[in-house]
Amino acid sequence: MRLFAAVLPPVEVVRELAAEVARLRRLPGADGMRWTERAGWHFTLAFYGEVDDELVPELTARLGRAASRTEPFRLALLGGGQFGHGRALWTGAEGDLRTMRLLAERAEAAARKAGVPMDEHRRYKAHLTVARSRDAVDVRPYVEALHAFRSRIWTVDEVVLVRSNLPTSGVPGEQPRYEAVARRALGAAG
Repeated sequence: MRLFAAVLPPVEVVRELAAEVARLRRLPGADGMRWTERAGWHFTLAFYGEVDDELVPELTARLGRAASRTEPFRLALLGGGQFGHGRALWTGAEGDLRTMRLLAERAEAAARKAGVPMDEHRRYKAHLTVARSRDAVDVRPYVEALHAFRSRIWTVDEVVLVRSNLPTSGVPGEQPRYEAVARRALGAAG
């Protein structure tokens, strides 16, 4: 199954971001973007790709140990940016990004120890993708509009192992469906 480890924002923060995205979608050219669905908004900590079913229990256990060694931390959504010359528009984060990077590194290490082949390590950049485009798009107006965006602060208290179900219908614009496979508490309670 196709898996990744993630931090999911709480419902109140998702509502705030949804209101901001609704404003972005009214900007000129927004219909050329493929806006991600709010049900799929997340911060990917580590992308595992296709994981053999027999490795999932070990991965889940090791991710749980990584979570238990990481204390809960404060986070908020902040501003925006782009990857790939406008191919991805995202909102960033502020708060205890050091702990979030540490959790991402631990989530990646958990996979390696569980026997999940991982791509080359890249420095973690906290971002939540709100739109994509197949072609390079000038997203500067969206990035500028996101500049002043800041959500309420919340405490991240769990890491979630998420299954990504890729679209199969062939309908243009169909997006992956995400489902939580496991949730593990951060800190000693984990």
